[in-house]
Amino acid sequence: MAIEDAPLDDKAKRMRDLLSSFYAPDPSVAGGSLPKGASLDAINTDSFDADQYMNLLVQRANLEGLLQKHVEMAAEIKNLDTDLQMLVYENYNKFISATDAIKRMKSNIVGMEANMEQLLDKIMSVQSRSDGVNNSLFGKREHIEKLHRTRNLLRKVQLFFCGKEQFIYDLPARLGKCIKAEAYADAVRFYTGAMPIFKAYGESSFQDCKRASEEAVMTITKNLQGKLFSDSESIQTRAEAAVLLKQLDFPVDGLKVRLFEKLEQSLGGLQVKIGDVADALEESNDEQENDLQLGFAVAHDASVHEFVETVRAYRVIFPDSESQLIKLSEDLITKHFLITEQHMKKRVSTATFLRVLRIIWDDVLLIDHVLPEALLHDYCFKVSQSAIKQYVSSMFSHLLDDVSGAMMKVHPQQNNVAEEQLQVALEAGKNSLLKGSMDLLLGFRQLLEDNLDLLVKLRELITDWVQAGFQQFFEALDTRFLLLSGRIKSSPQDQSLSEGLQSEKISSGLVLVLAQLCVFVEQTAIPRITEARTEIAASFSSSGARGYEHGLVFHPTEISRVFQSASEKFLHQYINMRTHRISVLLRKRFTTPNWIKHKEPREVHMFVDLFLQELEAVGSEVKQILSQGVRKHRRSESNGSTTSSLSNSLRDDKLRRSNTQRARSQLLETHLAKLFKQKVEIFTKVEFTRESVVTTIIKLGLKSLQEFVRLQTLNRSGFQQIQLDIQFLRTPLKELAEDEAAIDFLLDEVIVGASDRCLDPTPLEPPILDKLIHAKTAETKEQNSSVASPTSQ
Repeated sequence: MAIEDAPLDDKAKRMRDLLSSFYAPDPSVAGGSLPKGASLDAINTDSFDADQYMNLLVQRANLEGLLQKHVEMAAEIKNLDTDLQMLVYENYNKFISATDAIKRMKSNIVGMEANMEQLLDKIMSVQSRSDGVNNSLFGKREHIEKLHRTRNLLRKVQLFFCGKEQFIYDLPARLGKCIKAEAYADAVRFYTGAMPIFKAYGESSFQDCKRASEEAVMTITKNLQGKLFSDSESIQTRAEAAVLLKQLDFPVDGLKVRLFEKLEQSLGGLQVKIGDVADALEESNDEQENDLQLGFAVAHDASVHEFVETVRAYRVIFPDSESQLIKLSEDLITKHFLITEQHMKKRVSTATFLRVLRIIWDDVLLIDHVLPEALLHDYCFKVSQSAIKQYVSSMFSHLLDDVSGAMMKVHPQQNNVAEEQLQVALEAGKNSLLKGSMDLLLGFRQLLEDNLDLLVKLRELITDWVQAGFQQFFEALDTRFLLLSGRIKSSPQDQSLSEGLQSEKISSGLVLVLAQLCVFVEQTAIPRITEARTEIAASFSSSGARGYEHGLVFHPTEISRVFQSASEKFLHQYINMRTHRISVLLRKRFTTPNWIKHKEPREVHMFVDLFLQELEAVGSEVKQILSQGVRKHRRSESNGSTTSSLSNSLRDDKLRRSNTQRARSQLLETHLAKLFKQKVEIFTKVEFTRESVVTTIIKLGLKSLQEFVRLQTLNRSGFQQIQLDIQFLRTPLKELAEDEAAIDFLLDEVIVGASDRCLDPTPLEPPILDKLIHAKTAETKEQNSSVASPTSQ
């Protein structure tokens, strides 16, 4: 070992240093100072310092650690020696192998130089002999090749003249066969091929053949002219005839005007076929649709290809006709879209509309291929905007007609509408509006998602048109509702709708349906449409950017306010219409008899039955349309009960007094004070519930009854008749109304008003009053049971 082999003095010195470093209080005393950042791993680096490493090792490790490090380093040294020895052995073996290989190569190369020299001599000899042969045969070979080329040329000339001579002799017969078979293209090709020979030898060798061929060509020219101007021939056939005539040197420039007139007339067939495609696809069912689409596509493609080939031929025949062909192509596309717009007056599905657009776009691409100067695709973008915009507008127009049609199903039927008719009309209106709007949005989404170049470029405009369409649709729907309700007069655009309304009066049930439908629009339809429209707009991040600049954005909040206001107006209109019917009934009741000479009451007057029937009709209508609210008895909250009891006490007191002017004046003053005090409490805001609407109509009816009573002068019998009618009405009215206190108060006010207008306000005795009321009640029950029995049977 390196430590064990060291001199004794070195061992003693190292031991002394170890002991000094262990017991020394100052590390600087033992072994000196070490550089900062020294590490034991530095033994594997190029800058390894043995002394520094040993000092660091002694400073950081104890005796056992040093011994362990000694054992480890000894083992590493032994391993390194072994590896070095193996490396030396391997390199020695390779060196021996290389030496043997060099010896073998040296022995093989010996004698090769002499062989290479012999090979070089032989190659030089062969090259010299080959050059001699080439030089001796060069002149003869050139002569032989020249003679061979001359022989081949003479053979070709002989075959040509022999074949041409035979072809010229057979040409008249060939032309005759082509005329019979109407193979005019072959005939022209044969004749034009023989023209150089006729020009060179037509007056000598082939004079008879030339004359016969010219007679056949005259016949061909005449037949081609007939085909050129024949209406029964296709466009392509006429174009081919024109090309053949030009090849025969026929002056076709003089026929240019007539040919273009024929071409323009032929465009009508293409336009009619576009309309036929739209009609047939719209009327077909799903099973027939694919067959129809395939059939019309094949027929239309054939016609368009025929037109395209004609354009191609005309460009060859008339090189200066480019501007006319461009105008004809633009007219064709324009008329395609005009016919499409005419068909959109009917209901056309989005799928059918897309197919028509795709057909037109395919036509544009085909024509653009043969007439690129027309820039027909740019022209198509311009003229298609009107058709697509009209399609969007027509979809909203059809939706408006669907909703209006559902409302038009509500017809007056005598005094009221048929059972469940209003509910059916309301549900039909809701379904038409909501489902129709969703279908509309799906159709527009189909337009926006289609990859047709025409639609991709117009995507932002279509989005703007849809937004503007919804805004205009709801504005038009509000106007249409006003027209249906009779609140405004019809315009010339709504002439057909107004004719249907003029034939019969406006139904109050229709007005109620309109009111509830406006609530549905505000609370359900607009949020759903807005949500669906937002989802569609999110699919196209750049769509609709122009809408904010041009004021075309759909404003749901504004439309909601409009329909909220409309619903309240329609509800009040319904109440007014029903109240007006009751007022007419009351006017007849109180203006017909002579109340001064009225007879004693025998029974409840029949106007009470009519009044209750009107209220039953109201109840039947609101039950179909409006929801049921919470029935509120506001007797304790209202001053009606207090004033009612006060009114009853004043009435009894008045009836006990004599009919003096003082008592009459005092009663009038008290009544006026109560009227002004109770006015606000009686008429509250109308809610969209059955109870609220019925209660409001009853209150207005009783107010009208009170006013009609005040306009009459009554005798005692007339006063007693009114007392009997009002007392009978008290129970059914309180059952129908939600505010019993107000009803009691208004009924009492009618009695008080009647007593004010009575010359002798003596009421009926309670037993007589009860007897008459019980008799009327029994009669009413009997009538109801008799009506219910046939119904149950």
